[in-house]
Amino acid sequence: MSRFDTILVADWSAGKRRPARPSKDAIWLGVARGGVADDPVYCRSRHDAEALIAGLIKAEKDAGRRLLAAFDFPFGYPQGVTRRIVSSDDPLDLWAWLADRITDAPDGSNNRYAIAEEMNRMFDGPGPFWGKPNRQDWPDVPYRKAGITYDQVAEHRACDRAARAASSCFQLAFPPTVGGQVLMGLPVLHRLRCAGGVAVWPFEPWQDAPVVLAEIWPGLIEQAVKSQLSELGPQAIRDCEQVRLLALALSRLPEDELHGWMSDLPDIARQEAWILGAGHNARLVALARKEKEAHKPLANDCFALPPGIDWTPVDVALEDLRSRLGPVVGLAQTPLTEALGRIVARDVTARRAHPPLPNTAVDGYGFAGGRGPGAHRLPLIAAQAAAGARLEEAVQDGDAVRILTGAALPDGVDTVVLQEDVEIEDGAVCFTGPIKAGANTRAAGEDKNANDIVAARGRRITPADLALMSAVGVATLETFAPLKVGILSTGDELVEAGQSAAPGQIFDANRPMLMGLITGLGHSAVDLGRVGDDRDALRARLEDAAAQVDVIFTSGGASAGDADHVSGLLNEAGGMALWRIAIKPGRPLALGMWNGTPVFGLPGNPVAAMVCTLVFGAPALAQMAGASWSAPQGFELPAAFEKRKKSGRREFLRARMRAGRVEIFASEGSGRISGLSWAEGLVELPDAALHVRPGDRVRYIPWSGFGLLT
Repeated sequence: MSRFDTILVADWSAGKRRPARPSKDAIWLGVARGGVADDPVYCRSRHDAEALIAGLIKAEKDAGRRLLAAFDFPFGYPQGVTRRIVSSDDPLDLWAWLADRITDAPDGSNNRYAIAEEMNRMFDGPGPFWGKPNRQDWPDVPYRKAGITYDQVAEHRACDRAARAASSCFQLAFPPTVGGQVLMGLPVLHRLRCAGGVAVWPFEPWQDAPVVLAEIWPGLIEQAVKSQLSELGPQAIRDCEQVRLLALALSRLPEDELHGWMSDLPDIARQEAWILGAGHNARLVALARKEKEAHKPLANDCFALPPGIDWTPVDVALEDLRSRLGPVVGLAQTPLTEALGRIVARDVTARRAHPPLPNTAVDGYGFAGGRGPGAHRLPLIAAQAAAGARLEEAVQDGDAVRILTGAALPDGVDTVVLQEDVEIEDGAVCFTGPIKAGANTRAAGEDKNANDIVAARGRRITPADLALMSAVGVATLETFAPLKVGILSTGDELVEAGQSAAPGQIFDANRPMLMGLITGLGHSAVDLGRVGDDRDALRARLEDAAAQVDVIFTSGGASAGDADHVSGLLNEAGGMALWRIAIKPGRPLALGMWNGTPVFGLPGNPVAAMVCTLVFGAPALAQMAGASWSAPQGFELPAAFEKRKKSGRREFLRARMRAGRVEIFASEGSGRISGLSWAEGLVELPDAALHVRPGDRVRYIPWSGFGLLT
C-alpha cells in the first residue's frame, strides 16, 4: 500500500443548476495535497462537477499520483435493499441499475422521484423512500414518513449509527435531502468507476488502486467548521469551508493511520458501505484545525560551523542559532478559550473598538458640557442609563440623567458628576462647580480602536491577553501548535530513581530536570526515556522520536569519545556539529539533525545541562515555537562575593538575591546538584578577565529572566 498523494472531497447536491455566483447548497470540490489545500471549486451543476472530477482523476493517474476521492453521500443502503432491487447483495450492481435509469438534464431536471417510486413498489406495502415536492405526483412515494414502519429494512445503516448521523438515505425531500443526493450521485460514481484504475472502498480491493472512491460525512468535523465560520463571519459559505477543511484533515492523516481506518471495518460495511473516519471525529477535528505548515524544513547542515572555527564565543553561538532557526511547528485556528500559553502566528486585530461607545466611569448624573464655579441645579429626566443597553432617549441641553458605571452615554451627555458630589432636590440634581466637560467619562476606542493590533505575531498569550481579546470581540485566533520537545537520557551508568543502583551507577537527574525546564518554558515535554550505551538501540529511539516530536534534547554522549553515541550517530547522519563553546559550565554542545528533526546534545553533567538549556535552549526553542528570539532579562546588583576569572570564556554562577545583594553558591563544582536547588538564578560574568569584589555590580538573571514560567 502507498499513501494518497491527493485528497478530493466533494459536497454533493441533488438540486437544479445553481447561479453563476458561488452559493450555498451547491456542489463544492475541495482538493488538498500534503497538508496544503487548493481554493475550493464551485460547480453549478452535476454535469460540471462530473467533468471536473473525471479530469482530475485522469490528471492524477497520468502524473503517477494516487488519489482518494471522497463524497458526502451514502454509497449504499441498509442491508436488504440491494437484494430487493437487483436480486443481488453487491451494492455495485445497484449502482449500475440506477445509472441505467436515472436521467439528469444539464439544468438539473431529473427523474429521481419516479425511480424512487419504482423502488418502493418492490417492497411489500409502503416502501422505505419518502418525501416529495407535492402530494399529488408519484403516488407510491409518501409525502411524509408517517406510516412507514421500516420492518422490512432498517431506516439507518450501521455506519450512520456509528457516526451519529441522523439523516436517512430514504429521505428524498425536505432538508436534508440525503436520499435525493444518493439517487443522483451513485450513477456519477458508477461512470467514474468505469474509467479504469478506480476502486470503491470498501466494496472492492483498494489497497493498490491508483484512485479510490470513498464515502465521507462533513458532520465529523462540525466543531472545526463552526470555528472557521465564526472566524470568517457571515459572508463565508459553509459548503466551501467544510470541503477545504475535510480535505486538509485527510491529507494530514499519517499513512498508516488512514490505512488502519480503512481496513478495520465490520463485515456489514461490505454491503452497506461505511463513512470514512466514523468514530474518529476528534482526530479529524484536530487535523482540520491545524493550518498548513508555517515553516521551511531546517537544512541538514543548518548547525555546521564555518571552516576554521574552534572555540565559539557565547554571543557568536547565540547569533548563529538566531539566524539559522525558524518555526518548526504548524498553525492552528485556536478558540480563545484554548489559547492560554499559545504563541500568536498572525497579528490579532480588534474586531471592534473598546469601549465601543462613550461611557461613564462612575455612578452619577450626566449632562452636556462642563460647569464653572458656583452652585448648579439641573432638572432630572425620568429615565436612567445603565450598562447593557444604550438609553435611546436624548437628554436635552440643561437637563441631567441618572447614569450608572459602564453605561453608554446617551445623546446629549458628555460629562458626569459623581453621585457623592450631588444632592437631589425636587426632581433636580444639585452640585457645586467647577467640573470640566468630559469629566468621569471614557471615549469610544480610548483603549483600542477597531483593527488595532491587540496581540502581535510571536507573543505568548497571557491571561491578560485573553481579557483584552475578549473585550474587542476576538473569538478565534491563529496560533502556532505547541512545540513538542522530546527528552532522552543516555548512558549505562544511569538508573531510575527508586530502582536499585549498582556500585558505579547513578540515578538519572537530568531527565526529570529537563522535563521540568521544558514545561516551565511553555513547551510540551515528551519523555523519551533512557537508552544505554548501545548505538543500535539509540538509533531506533531517535527514529521513533523524530516521528513524534519537533525537537529532541539528549543528555550525555555528546562529546567526541568512543562511547559518545549521540554525536557518533549525528555524524553518521551527516548533520552533526560539535560546538565547543567558550562557556563555563557547558563547554560541549552537540547540535545536529535526525530525519529532519533538530537535536540538541547536552552535556551529561546536570549543572552544565541546565545552564546550556537556559542559555542556548530557551531562546532557540522559543524561535522554533514561533515566538520572537528573546535574550535573558537580568539586572545589575551589588555582589555579596569575591571572584576572579580568566579571559576567554563566559561564566555562569549559581546565585540568588538576598537583602538587595547577590550571593553565589559556595562551590563552583559542576557535580554539586544541590547548588541548582539552592539557586534562584544565575550570575553572568563577561568573557573578559575580571576581579569581582563585594559591592561591585554584577549581572543577575533570575530563572524568570530566561523565560521560565515558574
